[in-house]
Amino acid sequence: MELKITCIPGDGIGPEIIGEAKKVLDKVAVKYGHVMNYTDVLMGGASIDVHGVPLTDEAIETAKAADAVLMGSIGGDTTKSPWYQLPPHLRPEAGLLKIRKALNLFANLRPAVLYEELAGACPLKEEISAAGFDMMIMRELTGGLYFGERKTIEENGVRKAIDTLTYDENEIRRIAIKGFDIAMKRRKKVTSVDKANVLDSSRLWRNVVIEVAKDYPEVTLEHMLVDNCAMQLVKDPAQFDVILTENMFGDILSDEASMVTGSIGMLASASLNDTKFGLYEPSHGSAPDIAGQNIANPIATILSAAMMLRYTFDLDKEAESIENAVKQVLKDGYRTGDIMSEGCTKVSCSQMGDLLVERI
Repeated sequence: MELKITCIPGDGIGPEIIGEAKKVLDKVAVKYGHVMNYTDVLMGGASIDVHGVPLTDEAIETAKAADAVLMGSIGGDTTKSPWYQLPPHLRPEAGLLKIRKALNLFANLRPAVLYEELAGACPLKEEISAAGFDMMIMRELTGGLYFGERKTIEENGVRKAIDTLTYDENEIRRIAIKGFDIAMKRRKKVTSVDKANVLDSSRLWRNVVIEVAKDYPEVTLEHMLVDNCAMQLVKDPAQFDVILTENMFGDILSDEASMVTGSIGMLASASLNDTKFGLYEPSHGSAPDIAGQNIANPIATILSAAMMLRYTFDLDKEAESIENAVKQVLKDGYRTGDIMSEGCTKVSCSQMGDLLVERI
């Protein structure tokens, strides 16, 4: 198979970690008989420096012509970089918002995995972390409170702010279908999270999810109120497989889930549209303070590439080979500085990439 991938190295450590992800993908291609066709484009500060804008229309067209986008990291030091002296619509992160909109990326996937070898970094009690966990938070990305009508008015001499939470059944149905499709590739359980005891939007959410579930008889569906889910994530995270939820709830819960893993340098993410197309990126930032030093952790980006193989190209075996390589490298005691612990061997960004390639 030929895989057409647009790569956005971005800023800070982005070029380093994207380089290691390409190295790993190239090894997968050799082993399984695929062809990787990469096209690099500029975005964020790197694009501002060359084009004066964080994302050009030409870069968007290049992304649209590919099967998937693999991105490093965007942005710089907000207190020092001249990029942040520009108007908000010309700053690096504006490019990310623009590409999400242009590619219609409505489904955000945030896996949260606790690796046995990194359990010591988990802030939860040992009796909880010992069970491990491997969940996928599926967040609706383009609707809800963040995109509803908003205004601030003065009424009878008192300032009043109004934010509107709106979802229609089509928005809910398409994210629910994505959630159930992904559950079919995992352990076949969906936990739909809402606030149906209070909100009309949540009651509609729950009803539509129940309708979609009828097409997936192999998947177990449960419903959970968002406040209970927040508690359960720290009480018993092992119970979750796919958490399906709306925009604001997903924003909060995905950050909570990433915290209990103990290391953001291990966390991948993806944003999908209504086809197989997706944008894949690590959950962490551009880390400008360590850029160019070959010490960044590339694993989150490499695991994002594994997600790309699984969800855009349906290459489950190839994705699993990368994930197993990560587990083996950790088991063998190799660590980048951010996840270093006593008794392990510290390696550079490029060395970590080499070690993963050896184990695929």
